Amino acid sequence: MFLRWLVRDDKKGVDFGIWKTISPSELSVPLDVHTANVARKLNLVTRKQNDGKALEELMSQLREFDPADPSKYDFALFGLGAFERY
Repeated sequence: MFLRWLVRDDKKGVDFGIWKTISPSELSVPLDVHTANVARKLNLVTRKQNDGKALEELMSQLREFDPADPSKYDFALFGLGAFERY
């Protein structure tokens, strides 16, 4: 999350975008239980374990949506699982 805040620039004050040497395309989402479960329900991940291979699978799918900033979907995935109980 720290890297996301410093690398991404969302123009809304959440992500500061002050580190210009790292591209948002290089970031990964935090793969917690909520993010992983929602990703499985949305068929973004088929692997059952929450591990590096599952993260690679998820990031590959998210890069298809937005190759320049695939990590922007992290809060949506997390929020559906943690707050909406999806």
